[in-house]
Amino acid sequence: MSDPAAAVGMDHPGPNLGQARRLVVKIGSALVVDGQAACPRVAWLDAIAADIAALRARGVEVIVVSSGAIALARQTLGLKRPSLRLEEKQAAAAVGQIRLAQAWSVALSTHGLVAAQLLLTPDDTEDRRRYLNARATLTTLLGLGCVPVINENDTIATAEIRFGDNDRLAARVAEMIQADQLVLLSDIDGLYTADPRLDPDARHIPVVATLTPEIEAMGGAPPPGYSSGGMRTKLLAAGIATRAGCAMAIALGSTTHPLQALASGAACTWFLPLPEGRSARKRWIAGSLQPAGRLLVDAGAARALAGGSSLLPAGVRAVEGSFERGDLVLVLSDQGRTLGRGLSAYGSGDAARIIGRRSDAIEAVLGWRGRDEMIHRDDLVLDAG
Repeated sequence: MSDPAAAVGMDHPGPNLGQARRLVVKIGSALVVDGQAACPRVAWLDAIAADIAALRARGVEVIVVSSGAIALARQTLGLKRPSLRLEEKQAAAAVGQIRLAQAWSVALSTHGLVAAQLLLTPDDTEDRRRYLNARATLTTLLGLGCVPVINENDTIATAEIRFGDNDRLAARVAEMIQADQLVLLSDIDGLYTADPRLDPDARHIPVVATLTPEIEAMGGAPPPGYSSGGMRTKLLAAGIATRAGCAMAIALGSTTHPLQALASGAACTWFLPLPEGRSARKRWIAGSLQPAGRLLVDAGAARALAGGSSLLPAGVRAVEGSFERGDLVLVLSDQGRTLGRGLSAYGSGDAARIIGRRSDAIEAVLGWRGRDEMIHRDDLVLDAG
């Protein structure tokens, strides 16, 4: 068998946290909750809130995926057994989520930041319309300067549909909002060739260029003392993130200012994004869906699209077909030539009402404010030629 470490870009310096435009940070229960006192670790939360504030001051948008709701409610509800039934976890989440949200709100507000709470289930990232709604909400919150704090919606998720850990949830969120980087704060400073607590010859791997079967095999099963996810789910998260064009780091979270330490060069493992990751979603749009309708655009809009712009309602001359928000539609020139295809931000009925109008008139026409674009450029694939 080949040496796994030799095939993973050992000489690559890895990404830099300061390069991120949009960053997702996943934080486990053990970092957020004092296990003995069953209360938030206030000093640690204040320190990482300061790290987030420093990143925000540099223009980095930050989303937090935080565990801890169930751990915060165990003692209050007298649920002290190591293993809880699903309904007990759901009840604990309902109680603990209030305390978790409050802890984040207090920590972030101390540094002038506004926390926003979102609870997601796997269906929210799989169903296209719910996916678009969640993405739109997150994008709006970021635009308003908020720090979204996300957790799995344990109160309603069943055993069959749960993410089961927040590592994969964080990766799906990073994919959803097209984050540049995802950081999983852990109880270990990255990936090793073997468990360093058991094997003195285990070597730290600073950069993983490709998730080979040998690398994936290093995940194993979660050992005692780890979070519910363990290294295995972190590697699964790396697969999701890197395929979406997002770099991912596994870094030590127990230090007082973990993000500051990571930005300063602390040991970690970076998983490099696939070169084609950013185009993977557009290839899906281009080849995997049947168009539900058509949008005819004027010459000015056609030129703007060719230059990389989104399609605005002002440039649309006609709407054909019946479709819903998030459905695939063809974009045609006024001569009938297919220019491309994309996911419409409006259903056909609303689209027909706002065509030819400026984006700032949408609210007056529809009675509610939707997206400025009929099709955002991230949801648009142009035909070649």
